[in-house]
Amino acid sequence: MLIIPAIDLKDGHCVRLKQGVMEDATVFSKEPGEMASHWLSQGARRLHLVDLNGAFAGKPRNEVAIREIVQSLDDQIPIQLGGGIRDLDTIERYLDDGISYIIIGTAAIKIPGFLQDACNAFPGQIMAGLDAKDGKVAVDGWSKITGHDVIDLAKKFEDYGVEAIIYTDIGRDGMLNGINIEATIELARELTIPVIASGGITNISDVQKLCAIESEGIIGAITGRAIYEGSLNFKEAQQLADKLSKDNGIS
Repeated sequence: MLIIPAIDLKDGHCVRLKQGVMEDATVFSKEPGEMASHWLSQGARRLHLVDLNGAFAGKPRNEVAIREIVQSLDDQIPIQLGGGIRDLDTIERYLDDGISYIIIGTAAIKIPGFLQDACNAFPGQIMAGLDAKDGKVAVDGWSKITGHDVIDLAKKFEDYGVEAIIYTDIGRDGMLNGINIEATIELARELTIPVIASGGITNISDVQKLCAIESEGIIGAITGRAIYEGSLNFKEAQQLADKLSKDNGIS
């Protein structure tokens, strides 16, 4: 089980939002590259980046900060990136810059054929981000709830060839009130591709709960506010996840 630190970028700074509200941003660092290096030093084996401005604008807005992060990590661990990615040229540019996985969210729903084209063009490097509330998918930086069912869309995306599904319960993200274990299990059981959980991880208890269901196909968990505010010690969380995975015969 990977515990994956999140670096959410707004105006070149590392921030966290509450429930995706851009006006409710807390700045944790003005040096994203240094923050990335910090998580690497703490034992991170993957990093999760989001271009928040890009997610709302529909095109990249934090490329300078993203390149700074890539350079600071120097290919030591994979980086997955989402936010404002709407065309194949942008994907190719990011991959050339050193990003390992591209996360497509809103565009997978709003641009017919784009996700499938991306999977065909860049096999093994495309993930789908599904952000949901009460089982329905949200788009445009979580500002709009659609009528699309999460599980139905996830199955369709699996058929396209995505590497994994990143599932975020937007009702819990940034609120520090626990992860939605039931919804995450329900989704993972319907798929053969891996699921990465996101949204609401608060403390070591949430890590234990996720590790207990790792065998359902949940390979990782993204955490942000908890590790920045200190309710979760990242290094201890990853060490515990490794131990529990080993005890469960998974790794």
